[in-house]
This record gives sequence, structure tokens and C-alpha cells, in this order.
Amino acid sequence: MIVCSCNALSHQDIEIAIHNGASRPAEIYSARKCTAKCGNCVPGIVCLLRSAMQKAHSEQAHLNAA
Repeated sequence: MIVCSCNALSHQDIEIAIHNGASRPAEIYSARKCTAKCGNCVPGIVCLLRSAMQKAHSEQAHLNAA
């Protein structure tokens, strides 16, 4: 799915950037060598970031409990 039509960023591009350590929208754009243009995608990117961070935190908590 395309999240940012201005830069043709897909959800996979964003997930890869997050996996590689991006934790802010600016870092995601930087990973793809682009910048925010109209800004309509920022809420979607933030949502994907939060979801990825919650998942990582949950997985870490599960590992720590084991």
C-alpha cells in the first residue's frame, strides 16, 4: 500500500526503515532520500511507527519474562 503518494513510499518502505532503526518520520524520509512534501502521509507514518514500537516493546517484554 502506498502511504506517501508524493514520494511513492509504501508501507513496506516504512517498515524497512523502522526495522533499520528509524523512530521518527524525518528518519523514514531520510532513509528513502526524500522529504515530506504535502504532509498528508505524516499521520499514517506516525501510526506505523507507534505500531512497530509497541510490537517491539511487547516482544522485548515477552523475552524478558522468559
